[in-house]
Amino acid sequence: MGEGIGNEELLMPFISSANIACGYHAGDETTMQQVVELCLKYNVNIGAHPSFLDRDNFGRTEMELSLMEIYSIVTDQLKILNDIVKRNGATLHHVKAHGALYNMAAKNTGLAHVIARAVKDFDASLIYYGLSGSKMITMAKEEGLQTANEVFADRTYQPDGSLTQRSQKNALLSDAGDVVKQVLKFVKENKVTAVTGEEIMVQVDTICIHGDGKHAVEFAKAIYQQLHEK
Repeated sequence: MGEGIGNEELLMPFISSANIACGYHAGDETTMQQVVELCLKYNVNIGAHPSFLDRDNFGRTEMELSLMEIYSIVTDQLKILNDIVKRNGATLHHVKAHGALYNMAAKNTGLAHVIARAVKDFDASLIYYGLSGSKMITMAKEEGLQTANEVFADRTYQPDGSLTQRSQKNALLSDAGDVVKQVLKFVKENKVTAVTGEEIMVQVDTICIHGDGKHAVEFAKAIYQQLHEK
């Protein structure tokens, strides 16, 4: 959220936690303030969404930085958002890396570890959101952080449990029925059907919807209604 789409208040009634852009891939202090206010209004958990400093590519292009640089950019973004959160009398709840930083850390032990260390050093009480079963979860646990295995309602999966790259035409789900079907499989069976048709196991603690997606509000509402009916 806070990425310039402008649909935050429409989404708030249907979610329990928000990942807020910290100014590096999108957003600024004004948008962060606005989303924090909405989170407080709708009782939604406030999370930091740190990214590569790459507004031109929305943080979705891989960058080669040193581990020290990764530590610094994560810490800086946590400070930026946390200052705003504190000014509003609220508390930061979790951290979830964004875009290319997230996808790289899911597979790269060193990168996953340095992000987890940055989170721990900043505030060891923060919950670390990471791709279910990935290096991010493993390294965060090694650092003693509380973790949340994340699955994606609006993305397709590869047989190894990774997300299909956005460069591929089948990376995104565009039909609300397909999204709800995938979410119910997550919740009821702890499984997802990969693009190959193979069923793979996943641990499910939190479900992600991309707020910049064309159908984000429709998906969020459909998922919310289905889960509350079940």
